[in-house]
Amino acid sequence: MSSAKAIALVLGLSIAQLWAISVQGQENQGPIKITWKTLQDVQFKERYYKEAEAWFLFPTFGKSLKNLDGKQVEIKGYVIPIDAEGGLYALSAFPFSACYFCGGAGPESVMSLKLKKGHRRYKTDDVVTFRGIFKLNDTDINDFNYILRNAEEVRN
Repeated sequence: MSSAKAIALVLGLSIAQLWAISVQGQENQGPIKITWKTLQDVQFKERYYKEAEAWFLFPTFGKSLKNLDGKQVEIKGYVIPIDAEGGLYALSAFPFSACYFCGGAGPESVMSLKLKKGHRRYKTDDVVTFRGIFKLNDTDINDFNYILRNAEEVRN
């Protein structure tokens, strides 16, 4: 083997090893801890949604939120059962009496919880930290702008 080929082989293996270490390091970092302030990097514009024959606030997410899309995060908030029997919950920055549906806050202060199977039943205003995959939603008017998929309670 020529010395040029040997150098190329060693260089290629070194780069592959560094990449593997980098990826492993990212996986070992665990979830990114976010706060409700993090979710304020968004602008809303009213648009008419023809299918629903109504006006809706559509989000334009800032760069910091786009960087979180698809990543595992942790966030603490107030649980709001939407359909507890069906396992449908929301997480809010504020208790139910001041939440988005009640007119006390904006759409950036609430997220949809898509819980893993086997979760416990939550009551209104339980304060809980959840971990899950953070998803941005700027197209589906039937869900919140923020969604936490595969969500599970973080027990301390």
